[in-house]
Amino acid sequence: MISRITTPLGRSLARIGLTPNIVTIVGAVGVVISALYFYPRGYLYAGSVVITVFVLFDMLDGAVARANDSSTAFGAFLDSSLDRIADAAILSGLVWWFAGEGEEPLLAGLTLFCLVTGFMVSYIKARAEGLGVNCDVGVAERTERLVVILVAVGLGGLGVPYVLAGGLWLLAGMSLLTVLQRLIETRARLVEPADDANSEA
Repeated sequence: MISRITTPLGRSLARIGLTPNIVTIVGAVGVVISALYFYPRGYLYAGSVVITVFVLFDMLDGAVARANDSSTAFGAFLDSSLDRIADAAILSGLVWWFAGEGEEPLLAGLTLFCLVTGFMVSYIKARAEGLGVNCDVGVAERTERLVVILVAVGLGGLGVPYVLAGGLWLLAGMSLLTVLQRLIETRARLVEPADDANSEA
């Protein structure tokens, strides 16, 4: 369903000369600048809208790569690396607001917790794959985390009560659960072969 939208857009971007890496960089830089400009000033709704536009633009890098058959290992590496920077900028902008004019130290700490656990979700998967095992489990992949935080912040910026705090608590719980799921899954996948070998011996 989504590919029906992204494929023609990817072809259009490829025709005007954009490469997948340029799309990735523009999307990530747009998210970083938007998050660090709007959120610390308290423009939560406007910031969420602009960030969402750049996040959606960043999703087109794969469609552009398919359109001009230019997928590369470095492109995947660059995309993953810049995704981490973009995610950090979103949550850092919120921490800045909560710790400053927002005057919400508890939410500042909670947002910082979400930032750390979000990085752990990605790190555990990358480290597991580096050890040769797949670790594609968990309730909070990047897409889910972005949806929760951007919707919560956007609605909070419109004045909907409790939704921002509720969204952050939800994100914190989902991220922590995913970290635990991936730790357990990775341990199981790394230990099972050794156990099987010992039992065969």
